[in-house]
Amino acid sequence: MITIPRMAKKKIGVFGLGATGISAAEALVASGAQVFTFDESQTARDKTANTEYRAEHPKQWPWAELSALVLSPGVPLTHPKPHSMVRKAQSEGVEIIGDIELFARALDAMPDLQRPKVVAVTGSNGKSTTTALIGRILKESGMNAAVGGNIGVPVLSLPAPSPGMVYVLELSSYQLDLCSTLRADAAVMLNLSPDHLDRHGDMAGYAASKKRIFLNQRPGDFAIVGVDDPLSQAMCAELSVQGKATVAPVSAEGALGRGVFALAGKLFYNLDGKTGEAGDISQIASLRGQHNWQNAAAALAAAMAMDVSPALAVRLMERFEGLPHRMEIVGRIGRVLYVNDSKATNADAAARALKSYDDIYWIAGGKPKEGGVESLRSLMGKVRGAYLIGEAAKAFEAQLAGAVACIQCGDLAAATARAGRDAATSGSEAPVVLLSPACASFDQFRNFEERGEIFRRIVQKAARAGEAA
Repeated sequence: MITIPRMAKKKIGVFGLGATGISAAEALVASGAQVFTFDESQTARDKTANTEYRAEHPKQWPWAELSALVLSPGVPLTHPKPHSMVRKAQSEGVEIIGDIELFARALDAMPDLQRPKVVAVTGSNGKSTTTALIGRILKESGMNAAVGGNIGVPVLSLPAPSPGMVYVLELSSYQLDLCSTLRADAAVMLNLSPDHLDRHGDMAGYAASKKRIFLNQRPGDFAIVGVDDPLSQAMCAELSVQGKATVAPVSAEGALGRGVFALAGKLFYNLDGKTGEAGDISQIASLRGQHNWQNAAAALAAAMAMDVSPALAVRLMERFEGLPHRMEIVGRIGRVLYVNDSKATNADAAARALKSYDDIYWIAGGKPKEGGVESLRSLMGKVRGAYLIGEAAKAFEAQLAGAVACIQCGDLAAATARAGRDAATSGSEAPVVLLSPACASFDQFRNFEERGEIFRRIVQKAARAGEAA
């Protein structure tokens, strides 16, 4: 656990009692603060029974004495409108922060020579894979690295800081909005595509939130920026003009004069006075596809910023198993490969999976996001059928009309069965049933993890039935 200096006897509010909120409350109590908590869910409030931060209604909080309100990242800060707790804190003059800001203040209180380094990763797509890949490289190279934030362990539940340590953090735009003092020794911004616009108002607001990852960088720090989309290119150019940190562009679409890039599955670098070929990643199954080559290029840049040699970094990438629900192979039945890409909750993420396979039997749909799947029409030449589920099914059929055969399936079980049957009888040498929904999951599932796990179970059950037959 990470404790926060200068919190003794301060009164702090915590609103939102998911994993992040509970972690913040426990860290604050351990830091000597008096903590007041609440969540709109009774189930969440029940988690605090018999603790020093037992939930009570905010009407009972001593607002005039609160030093800060720690807000869950899931609570609207500005859009579509500020939550009532945000408005209350603002009216009372109470500072609104998140758990990442508490982490930043804990590190800022340390002498520079003892302060651990921070690698922070954000972007619309690929940030979990990139964060995990960086963490794997640093750990396997012998560093004391801790991985968390928006992936796995909440930041304040990570091990306490110590000299020589490296924190590798995935940060969402929501978390960045609630943080103002974090300094990342290596900050990674992978890409920008429309996502979470309901929470940021428009693409400009969304991009501004992502850009906050570079906010407090200094000379000697690294700003690692994907340049395979126009908005990220503009951000990279702006950072280069500002000149605060060493800017390292990364790409999987062509050679760069500086930075790190992937070309035909090989990684090349021209960074911090070092130039050369790092190695071949084209045969690493967990890094299949051009989008994963960009993730690998960013991970290589971050590893080099932490003084890992390029050749060693690529060798360690070969040990990376990948993450669940990110182009995860969950089974093979006869010739048919089944791939779980449930984490693809927008069209841009689904496009990355669709570009990685041929002869695809595509399961898509769920709770739709802005923009739908119009942008995917050009990729339908590799798709043999679109098996549609959830709230978006009718809209997706209209958006894909004339580009691919659409089959209305209703739910995931029916879609998997129909797609699997069509793939098996297709005559194709290597058909792929791909769950890459291009949608949120909340119409039929609690989250994308549950959706992916149910897909896995359906495939495993079908495989057992086939073996029995």
